[in-house]
Amino acid sequence: MKILDRYIVRTILLHTLMVAAVLLALTMMFTFLGQQDDIGIGSYDVGDAFVFTALSVPQQLFEGLPIAALIGSILGLGGLARDSELTVVRAAGVSVARIALSAALAGLVLLVGLWVIGEYIAPPSDQYARQLKIFSKYSEYTAAGSRNSWVKDGRRFVNIQQQTAQNMFGGVYLFEFAPDRSLARVGRADTASNEGDLTWRFLNYAETRFEGGGTRANRSATLDVEVNINQEFLGLAVVEPSALPIRGLYAYAAHLRANNLESTAYETALWSRIARTVSVILVCVLGVPFAFGPMRSSGNGTRMVIGILAGALYFLINRTLENSAQVYGLDPLLAAWVPAAALALLAVVAIRRVS
Repeated sequence: MKILDRYIVRTILLHTLMVAAVLLALTMMFTFLGQQDDIGIGSYDVGDAFVFTALSVPQQLFEGLPIAALIGSILGLGGLARDSELTVVRAAGVSVARIALSAALAGLVLLVGLWVIGEYIAPPSDQYARQLKIFSKYSEYTAAGSRNSWVKDGRRFVNIQQQTAQNMFGGVYLFEFAPDRSLARVGRADTASNEGDLTWRFLNYAETRFEGGGTRANRSATLDVEVNINQEFLGLAVVEPSALPIRGLYAYAAHLRANNLESTAYETALWSRIARTVSVILVCVLGVPFAFGPMRSSGNGTRMVIGILAGALYFLINRTLENSAQVYGLDPLLAAWVPAAALALLAVVAIRRVS
């Protein structure tokens, strides 16, 4: 069976790489076109846009490889069925389940590649792409940090713990120094939101001022502050859960739980990332029923359309459950593994029907 395994694995991998190349070309084109509005801001030019697009490829490949594997499996195995090669294999006594095992081996190879990309290539590449773009657009600011963001504005330093929305940030600390470099005040707000231009609104703000050899504490429900900081730059170092590797998600979720902080978003992202990686095996197996079912004599165009629709449906269900876990308080394990479990059940039922 080793020859048959190698043949099926090679066929699926070849078609998956071809599909992935097409999908990457399309996503790179749309990514580059999406940079046109930013070109010309600061020192961000066309060359930077090309570099940003290239650095975004690993993350796009990680997100799109499961769909490419599904389409590649359907196309590869469908081509073998159309040329009657699988019919000969079945006539030789090889069961559909055994062919599905060979397809699973191809998925295992893709899983290893997906793991390497998602753990060691995509996160640093995506982070560097964001840094390149933001530092080119807003070169007058400085920032540092990997789990939170530090931004300097004159004698002020602003620390952001979390980005909760496009223009809202949580866990905000404000440090202001006097001209002699002594600490003048320290403030903290539960949230900070950009109200337009340079105006930032701090909610539930409390501060301590150091003056006259003593301290003075102030507290305010809301406080509007003029800060020369762009919200896009402020969120630079606040890494979204979807951009973190599995080990980073696990470590940060454990840190939040240990400090009695909300960790649902990171736990959901952790288990969803694991489930998405494992599902690449399932989508390869799912291509087997297409080769033996009513789609056996269909052309590549029909198979590709079916594969794209199935992949898009799985992607939408997966993302919907991930977002629902945070909004409705669903269990992260349930939200992450339900789509994968449904995919596995669908593959098993479909294989049994064509056996």
